Amino acid sequence: MAAFARSAPCWVDVQLPDLEAGKRFYGELFGWTFRAGDGPYADAFSGGKLVAALAAKQDGRMPTAWGIYFATDDIVASTARIREAGGQVITEPVRAGRAGALAQAADPGGAVFGLWQAGDREGFQKQNEPVSFCWTEVYTRQKDRVDAFYEKVFGFQGTELDVSGADASGAAGPGTDESGPDFRMWSPAGTEPGPETAVGGRSVITDAFPAEMPSYFLSYFAVQDCNSTAGHAVRLGGRISAPPFDIPHGRMAVLQDDQGAVFGVLQPPVSEKGAE
Repeated sequence: MAAFARSAPCWVDVQLPDLEAGKRFYGELFGWTFRAGDGPYADAFSGGKLVAALAAKQDGRMPTAWGIYFATDDIVASTARIREAGGQVITEPVRAGRAGALAQAADPGGAVFGLWQAGDREGFQKQNEPVSFCWTEVYTRQKDRVDAFYEKVFGFQGTELDVSGADASGAAGPGTDESGPDFRMWSPAGTEPGPETAVGGRSVITDAFPAEMPSYFLSYFAVQDCNSTAGHAVRLGGRISAPPFDIPHGRMAVLQDDQGAVFGVLQPPVSEKGAE
């Protein structure tokens, strides 16, 4: 596996009440495979390459949700920057055996994310290809504080993006105006900011959504046919949170699995599709 650049998204996992049901759902939806006898944490593979993991919730109070991890080469220094920038460290750095070290934190708006300092495991072995991770973005009501936070903690450089009147969370129409929603793309430090270098983004939760909706990260998986994937998810017991619609970078939908975990799927334009 190639090492990940500092602050790049490097891993996703989902916390589920029923791990075996999760394996069936994602195995059918994405064709992922899992090793027998994985225990409470099951690695997911596509074509023999690591793409994600499914975990059995150890505490019923934990959310049923997908989590995103950002790469760091010094997890202790990263958690210190999180505190200095106004964030909260939820789980102090802890070793995950020889695989690496992890921590969990929340930005000033309350969105939770993870840090990963690689040991034997770098992260994804496959991304930006069909049925693998391709994008993540945070949804917040405190865009100014959150923008400054990620710029300080991760060194991200922002590029404002007009997505032409369709809210990136899938709510086209309500909560948008003629100029489109407020969306910012993140590029790593040392790169030329823009869509070509972006590794994630920030959107705004508007007043069109319930006040109790918390800030959160939404992660996306690349698919070859967005409409077909959405329909298949429903047949497997999942739900469609935002029906398929077109954006400048392809066609997307927001889905829920059969246990309520939310994720996005993105069908890139033909010229941007990864090879199988």
